[in-house]
Amino acid sequence: MSLPIQLISTDFDGTLHAEFETPQVPLDLQKLIGSLQAQGARWVINTGRDMTGVMEGMARAGLTIRPDYLVVVERHIYQLEGNHYRALVEWNRGCEEAHSELFSRVRQDVDQLVSWISSRFRVTLYEDEYSPFCVIADTDANAEAIHAYLDGYCARTPGLMVVRNSLYARFSHAGFNKGTSLQEIARRLNIAREHIFAVGDHLNDLPMLDQEVAGCLAAPDNAIDEVKEVVRQQTGYVSHQPWGHGVARSLEFFLEKAGH
Repeated sequence: MSLPIQLISTDFDGTLHAEFETPQVPLDLQKLIGSLQAQGARWVINTGRDMTGVMEGMARAGLTIRPDYLVVVERHIYQLEGNHYRALVEWNRGCEEAHSELFSRVRQDVDQLVSWISSRFRVTLYEDEYSPFCVIADTDANAEAIHAYLDGYCARTPGLMVVRNSLYARFSHAGFNKGTSLQEIARRLNIAREHIFAVGDHLNDLPMLDQEVAGCLAAPDNAIDEVKEVVRQQTGYVSHQPWGHGVARSLEFFLEKAGH
């Protein structure tokens, strides 16, 4: 394949999609991705949403194109076959087994974590099917402080990482994230990192916004400062436009840079 971009990885909320925009995903971006798909490129929506959430979001956005892959909850991979998204069983099973073993060790410390955080901050704490410990802070400052505390705990717990987006955070296995999931898709497709485009706006996107994962890195204008800085430091592209408009400009930048 002669395309300079052969695999496109886009975060969903705040990157590809803006719920308050009309349309929620810009038509020129849909046309551009569709054109690249027609030439043989593959597209993955790489999101923290669960399967139901991303399917509903895609339907509400009225997309004229379909991603070839979905990465949901930052770790489970699904591939489009006909009109149906099917799980990559081997990857997803390994992901579940790794999380089950890790979380069996973490659960013994959850009460201690809850006690420390709830005594200092106004937060919502809960467990769900994806993590034995989830937290929603009330302010950005408190979210930062809680994140720092949880990072300290992770440093003492091999294999554990914090996945955070704005005020929300949860635990996950460090071996399964947006970056490693994208690498697995690329491995199956035999696509080198130089031909991979990744774009995101928040902290949970950082594992895929890495030159070891993707050669073409980008962020829309609405991305948080930390993400923009990471992208710039790796000679990526930070768009002057937000959301999906910024994704379109970023794709155009790398395609034009390659003379395509």
